[in-house]
Amino acid sequence: MESLHITAIQTALHWENPEANYSMFEKKISTIHSTDLVVLPEMFTTGFSMNTSIATLPGYDPLAWMKHQASACGVTIVGSYMVQENNKFFNRLSAVSPDGEVISYNKKHLFTLAGEQQHYTAGKNQVILSYKGWKLAMMICYDLRFPVWCRRTPKFNYDALIFAANWPDRRSYAWRSLLLARAIENQAYVIGVNRVGTDGAGVIHSGDSAIIDPLGKYISLAPSFEETIIHATIHKTVLDETRQRLPFFDDRDNFEFIEA
Repeated sequence: MESLHITAIQTALHWENPEANYSMFEKKISTIHSTDLVVLPEMFTTGFSMNTSIATLPGYDPLAWMKHQASACGVTIVGSYMVQENNKFFNRLSAVSPDGEVISYNKKHLFTLAGEQQHYTAGKNQVILSYKGWKLAMMICYDLRFPVWCRRTPKFNYDALIFAANWPDRRSYAWRSLLLARAIENQAYVIGVNRVGTDGAGVIHSGDSAIIDPLGKYISLAPSFEETIIHATIHKTVLDETRQRLPFFDDRDNFEFIEA
């Protein structure tokens, strides 16, 4: 597809209450029409919680909910949630298509200021969602601060970056600035979806969700501190023309990851 229609849901979350969040998102998603991709904030079932026991509760199954919603609404849904796998817990971002196909990414950079690394295991792999002819790189919140991990390379070559976040208001300037930087330096669209409201740890979130073009210009920007749904259409012709007219990628530095 030459164009892809993106929808981002900026909302407050019910703290550690999956059922309340499912109900809330079902209502919001039901109001969305004519879109290809719906992106939810980080840990959309609980808020940014370290209470991993929630992931072991009977009936807790965010992926099943996402599959049902994607099928019922005919759109691909992207959202992050806590999950237990092989006796480990991950902060996992999944993209679920209407036909039930699932692509998942485990958060690489765990937020040590909140002790996330004490409860969750870091992912090791970069992941690209191939969808309707588009390549969408999947990222979670704190990953935004690490440009090497997000860097577009011949092996990790994408059209857009998706960041699902619970980014605090007190660092909102960094959130806004880094989203723009990732778009400009990678000549890629950037979709940043952040929550609003105060979480159970007393952390305030301003949202500032945004969809940004490959030159770092806002296509759609959510108002701060407001629950809202934003939309944008991204275009392959704009992406290709930008990269052809400004072939900065040809002058890139080559590098490889070395595990610490």
